[in-house]
Amino acid sequence: MLSDDQCYQAILSRDRRFDGVFFVGVSSTGIYCRSICTAKTPRRENCIFYPSAAAAEQAGYRPCLQCRPELAPGQARIDAVGRLAAAAASQIEDGALTERSLQELAISLGVSDRHLRRVIQQEFGVSPIQLAQTQRLLLAKRLLTDSNLSIADVAFASGFSSVRRLNALFQNRYRLNPTQIRRAAHLPQDAIRCELAYRPPFDWEALLSFLRARAIAGVEAIDCKRYQRTVAIDRSDERYQGWIRISQIPKQNKLQVELSASLIVAILPILTRVKILFDLVADPALIAKHLGDLAASSPGLRIPGAFDEFEVMVRAILGQQVSVKAATTLMGRLVVTFGKPIQTPIAGLTHLTPSPQQIAQLSPEDLTALGIIHARARSILAIASAINDGHLSLNAHQAIETIITQLKALPGIGDWTAQYIAMRVFAYPDAFPHGDLGLRRALGIEKPAEVLQIAESWRPWRAYAAMYLWKSLEEVK
Repeated sequence: MLSDDQCYQAILSRDRRFDGVFFVGVSSTGIYCRSICTAKTPRRENCIFYPSAAAAEQAGYRPCLQCRPELAPGQARIDAVGRLAAAAASQIEDGALTERSLQELAISLGVSDRHLRRVIQQEFGVSPIQLAQTQRLLLAKRLLTDSNLSIADVAFASGFSSVRRLNALFQNRYRLNPTQIRRAAHLPQDAIRCELAYRPPFDWEALLSFLRARAIAGVEAIDCKRYQRTVAIDRSDERYQGWIRISQIPKQNKLQVELSASLIVAILPILTRVKILFDLVADPALIAKHLGDLAASSPGLRIPGAFDEFEVMVRAILGQQVSVKAATTLMGRLVVTFGKPIQTPIAGLTHLTPSPQQIAQLSPEDLTALGIIHARARSILAIASAINDGHLSLNAHQAIETIITQLKALPGIGDWTAQYIAMRVFAYPDAFPHGDLGLRRALGIEKPAEVLQIAESWRPWRAYAAMYLWKSLEEVK
């Protein structure tokens, strides 16, 4: 929690560590900005600070066209007052209130809608509906600025029921017509481009290296500069298929996300998944300060997340007690055999990862025929069935201890696999597979209990500590 004076000092220094942590409304202009805005710094008496963009807009401010608040990095889950508020905000950002009512969202989170309203109001200073409305407007503003989409397509992709509704809210909130903020975009008609910001430093090369070593043949194509993959995502009882390409924008602390036009309707959940995959919500300066010397050699190391949760779960099971190369080979066989073929303009992207529903219908023999040992085939089928039946939720609103307990109750899922899944799939920053042989080697320790004892000082960032320890082994090699 920052005082108003601390917020103003952050504005004076344009410290990127505070980008997205708060927003400033300038009473003399009626505009709200990010802490890093390069416009002339407003006088202290004209500044009012807000915990979210939605709170600033609810107070009557419109977004700055220069610093573009819609590009501010989000707050890490560990920073949220409550896990419920963070989970609800994440689902609202994913478009939950576009397809479902607030009551349905509350039920999925295991609370009453009244309690959910109270929690979000306390955390973000606005109601859930206002939070969703701001999210839709900011997405529409992003698409108007960064794409060639028609106004009608922008309205539809942003979750508005009509162009009239989009126009009315733009005029009410921003005192602008959507056409007034369009830029001359020179983009191919079959693709859309967006930008996602992050807090520096950001070790892009290390992140790509980790993902490249585990790239799934047919699904992912990764070189030294960009990440590309096939995508299948369900939205409003429809399945949308296509491809995405992510690259770094030099010297701008942003990633560029390019996606096929076939994925327009699913743009919100896709951007959310990209944020998770590349750990864009992390505050690397805060983490590095806590980890001390361990983090000094590689500033900005991130935790590779999961674009497709089930995909990473299966990959984790296949990786039990075998090399990264062996597990990657087995995953490629599974995709080619059971994944759906797809045509893309990108060489090497030929298949979609099979869903839990598809895998749950298989027999152990179907998997062992690929070279997967019976015990792991049984684990893969068990986790697919648990997701398909609703016994294992992929929503991270539950206590992480509950999720880990549910995972370890499945056959063949031990502590290492559960902690690895918690780290990558559920983005839990304190997950720590202390029995991992690599971690023990990096620390020069034989007993897992001693590894746990040493790791106590790294809480609540033990997952990042694990990444630094694994990277140290690569550098030795």
